This record gives sequence, C-alpha cells and structure tokens, in this order.
Amino acid sequence: MEKTYNPKSIEQALYQNWEEQGYFKPHGDESQGNYCIMIPPPNVTGSLHMGHAFQDTIMDTLTRYQRMKGKNTLWQVGTDHAGIATQMLVERKLEAEEGKTRHDLGRDAFIDKVWDWKAQSGGTITKQLRRMGASVDWDRERFTMDEGLSKAVQEVFVRLYDDELIYRGKRLVNWDPKLHTAISDLEVENKEKQGHMWHFRYPLAQGALTADGKDYLEVATTRPETMLGDSAVAVHPDDERYQSLIGKFILLPIVNRLIPIVADDYVDMEFGTGCVKITPAHDFNDYEVGKRHALPMYNIFTLDASVRAMVEVINTDGTPNKDIDMPLPERYVGLDRFKARDAIVAEFDSLGLLEKVAPHGLKVPYGDRSGVVIEPLLTDQWYVAVESMAKTAIEAVETGEIKFVPQQYENMYFSWMRDINDWCISRQLWWGHRIPAWYDENGKVYVGRNEAEVRAKHKLADSAVLRQDDDVLDTWFSS
Repeated sequence: MEKTYNPKSIEQALYQNWEEQGYFKPHGDESQGNYCIMIPPPNVTGSLHMGHAFQDTIMDTLTRYQRMKGKNTLWQVGTDHAGIATQMLVERKLEAEEGKTRHDLGRDAFIDKVWDWKAQSGGTITKQLRRMGASVDWDRERFTMDEGLSKAVQEVFVRLYDDELIYRGKRLVNWDPKLHTAISDLEVENKEKQGHMWHFRYPLAQGALTADGKDYLEVATTRPETMLGDSAVAVHPDDERYQSLIGKFILLPIVNRLIPIVADDYVDMEFGTGCVKITPAHDFNDYEVGKRHALPMYNIFTLDASVRAMVEVINTDGTPNKDIDMPLPERYVGLDRFKARDAIVAEFDSLGLLEKVAPHGLKVPYGDRSGVVIEPLLTDQWYVAVESMAKTAIEAVETGEIKFVPQQYENMYFSWMRDINDWCISRQLWWGHRIPAWYDENGKVYVGRNEAEVRAKHKLADSAVLRQDDDVLDTWFSS
C-alpha cells in the first residue's frame, strides 16, 4: 500500500463508475418520502470558486444523507446563461477573430455564435463538479436557455404581468454607457477617488436677496456637468439663513431656466453652504427629493452619456412632459459628459460665477465589467413590484415560520425587506430570454406567450403591425 493518499489514482475512476451506474438518479420509490435540492445555477462563462465548493459540499452531504435514508432523492444540476458576461465574451471573440460587432451580424446570427461558444467552452463548471464528486443526476442537467426552462421563464413573466406584479415604467437606473444596458447595484463597483468640489454661484431671480444681502446662493457639486439638468435648489426647512427664500426662484446659469428653492430634510445644514442642487434625472438621492416635490426631471444625456440637443423632460410619474420645450446650448450638444464638465466650469468662471474649487474625496461608481463610470439615467425598463411579496416574507419571520440563527440577523433582514425597491428585470442585451411583450404603432404594449396569443387575446387585426420588445430579462430573474 502507498504511504500517502493519491487522489488521482482513485477519485476520477471511482466517480466515473458512480455516474455510469446511475447511483445519483432518483429511484422512484416514494414510500420513504421525496427529497430535492436545486443547485443555485452558477455562471456558465466562469468556473467554481471556494464559495461554491463550500455550499456544494453542504448540499451534497444533505442529499447523500437523505438518499441513504431511502428517500427518492434528486440534487438538480444546471448553469445559468450569464447574460452580460457571455455577450461580452463572445463580442470580444468576434471582434478579435473577424473584426466585426454583433450589429454587423444581426441578432439571430449573433445568438447562433453564442450557442457555438457555449457548446465549445461552457463545460468548465460541470467538469469541476464531477471532480469534486458531487452526487448530482447528470441526466437531468439543465441550462436556463433550454427550451423547457425558456418556456417556464416566459410563463412566469406573463402570469406576474397578468397579476399586476410586473409593469413597465421610466425610472432611474444604473446605466452603463459602454455596454448600453441597465445594470444592478451588485454590478456597480464604488471606487474611492480624489476629485474636486466646485462651488458655483446661482443667481437669485426676481430681485430676491439672502439674509446677508447677497443676490445669489452658493451651491457645491462634484458633477458640474449635471447642472444643465437641475430642477431645484434645496435647503433645510429649519435653516434660518434661507427660510425667507423658500418658494422663490433661481435663474439657472447657462440654460437660463427658472428653478424653485425648496425645503427638504435631505439637506445637511452643516455641510458646505447648506444649499444643494437637485438633479432628479441624474442622481438617486435627488430623484427621491424630486418625487417628494413633484419636480420635473430633465434628462440631459444620451445613451452614450453625451449631451443631448433637446432635454427630455419627464414628469414625476414617469410620463413625458409635453408642456416644456427645452433645447440645450448648441456649444454643448454632443459633448462627452466629462468634456462638458470642463466646458461648464470654464463658462462659470468666465461669467464670474465660480466661487472656488476644492479637493474632495468621493466614491465613483464603475461598471464591474465595462470599467466605465456608471451614469444614473432615466430609461424605460420592466419592473417587478415587490412590496406585497416583501410583506409576506416579513410575516414569515415575524410569526416564527422561518427562524434566523443567530437571531439578531432578523434585524438586517427586516431592514432589507422594509426598505426594498421594485426590481428592474430588463436588460438591453441580445443574449437572454427576450421579453414576451409586443408594441403596436402607437406604442401600446401587449404581453403574451407569443404574437399569435397576443393578437387573439386582444382581438387585433391581422393588418395591425406589432414589434416584439428588444430587451431580455435579467439573468437572475431567469435563474
């Protein structure tokens, strides 16, 4: 006998025999009960890490224990399609090998390329699971883009929509200007950067003066370029310096737009001058302030994060505002946001409205895959309304149906559940489950399992022109 254990001489051959003999299949005898665990589907583009090894070991132990007790047991294996990661990988491969973009190929041909890549290179994870000795039933292996699972995802979307738990709306999202898609908070990497705080003078309108006789308010910002989209200046309601100005107006420089001075508890009286510019279309905190005060939202950027020719004006409820016609100065149109920043600072300086510039440390959000600065942007997306679901989940813990160990983690859970936002589930990609929604020529939306069902359900004429939504579902929704 060898003195040291040599796994290579034993483990792989042993596992291959287990798999060939079908030891991990459900035996079908339900007399001792059933037991099933779904493996959380890992990303098909990647490989397993120590976290996977830890959780899979626990699941394998539980499954093997129940199997030995005689239960009809299944540990279900599968991978997810990893929408953004896979599309980026195949796009890079396409550019390197053929010098083409996905747009050169078109949607269908590009999707074929992704399937080719998956067939050739998508097996790393399954090899690792076999090497770890995982007692999964490989005959039941699934992939989220399989026909059966694709139909299941589509079915869930349609049912949730019919139950008014899925809706489409224009709201603020993390927008990646390079990938041209919304991304989740978990895909944003906040990096500590040394930046600047620019202090601007905003002239008061209609002869108003501050308590100390000034004809302007001083506001500070780390993002001067967004001032083109300011909707208001906010002060704290208890700040005696500005109480007489609440309800009065600023004449916003460069664009010469009248914007109100509003009172809001969001403002920190002790920070800076106690005056905060509010840009609801380009800042998540400002977005909430804007909703509280029913401020119009001025979207000043294109999907590339360059300055628009015409401001897109959106009401608080997400509907287009058709009463305000707002061109932007021609000298800024088409400028990248950071070039616009430099130009705006220079113009404030030339107008005598640049009070000072100070070094300032800040956190800058980057896309974890694209590596570019994320822009909060108003876009049309699909959402899951989660408040009613969260209520049920909270009650399950409050009644003791679900228990946390240690118990103090309940507090973190309740904090999450009670401060939860609706879930953005659409992505502007080609690889993934395409959203089962169709639009007529007037933009009215119809949701159904296929176009034929939509036409029959809504009694649409054969001559009615419909187009399917181009977006796909977030991989995590699909999974």
